[in-house]
Amino acid sequence: MRLSQVVRSGPGQYICEEGALRYLADKLTNFNHPYIIAGQKALAAFKRFLPAPLDIPVLLYDGTASEQDMQRLAKLARDADVIIGIGGGRALDTAKGTADILNAESIIIPTVMGTCSAFTPLSAVYHPDHTFRQVDYYHRAAFLVLLDLTLLVDSPRDYFVGGIGDTLAKWYEAEAITRKYGPDSLSLFVEMGLSAARITRETLLNDTQAALTSMDNGEVTPEFRRVAEAVIAVAGMVGGCAGEYGRMAGAHAIHNALSFFPETHRLLHGVKVAYGILVQLAATGDRDEAQNLLPFYQKNGFPYNLASLGIISDHAAAMTLAEFAAREDETFILAVDNITPKQIAAAIHVVEELVAQAEPMVR
Repeated sequence: MRLSQVVRSGPGQYICEEGALRYLADKLTNFNHPYIIAGQKALAAFKRFLPAPLDIPVLLYDGTASEQDMQRLAKLARDADVIIGIGGGRALDTAKGTADILNAESIIIPTVMGTCSAFTPLSAVYHPDHTFRQVDYYHRAAFLVLLDLTLLVDSPRDYFVGGIGDTLAKWYEAEAITRKYGPDSLSLFVEMGLSAARITRETLLNDTQAALTSMDNGEVTPEFRRVAEAVIAVAGMVGGCAGEYGRMAGAHAIHNALSFFPETHRLLHGVKVAYGILVQLAATGDRDEAQNLLPFYQKNGFPYNLASLGIISDHAAAMTLAEFAAREDETFILAVDNITPKQIAAAIHVVEELVAQAEPMVR
């Protein structure tokens, strides 16, 4: 059985509180040779909110989340029994991949709210040139995931917006994957994963505005905590419980295709995934739902057409996206059986038409 089919609902331990970094030193008493993997900015944020200094070797990742960098770091931390990943999605994915190479435990501490990477036993792996390579699944879930809400409310807002976009996709991708199955053919754990996906959608549509206002004010409010946990933890439970029924589908295939457009490299992962939701909905015939999401996208700064991604809107661009997203080794086929580049290109044009019809609402 593939690891992607095995139910792993979450980490061994999960802590989410204001000032939660105070628990880290105690958790590290279980280990003898910890190493930190992080980037410079994340490390600075971590140290700013850490109650007392820790004497732990620090290894800086190169920003790629590539197999090559994971191998490099594993050689530098060859005696590690736990890897402490600190940062955003790529840093955390690098830490998990390095821990897997070393057969070590991992402690995951997100410093931004960009993805559910902190909660999942897998990594999105890239080539050194930042183009997407594959998703790797790991034998171990994290020993501990630690969310310090005091740190996170002080984190960059744009990452939180990206995380909201990535999390919104959980419901739409899982629903598209499972709609072809009757309810009696899905296991109870798959239904639990779908329920988690539904909760994330409802939470985001109801609480995003208040959560972003809380962040702007530097306040940990109930809405901020709910959206933060939806993005990092509950979203991670979707795939953990539902397995391949709750994994990436059409929206993420569009994200992966966008990595080949240099003009989109400035955009965060979840922001590109959010655009992919609209394309997937158009491809699955859910045009009305795509249209209903446009005001939410406009209010919260998500891209809703090629121009808002920085891409010149023409047939060639749509076909370039479509040809990659329709590949057999990509995930759009999980949302639409036997999807073709022509169908995805048509869906991209449907989204363009919906936005044009909604003007000036989305301007």
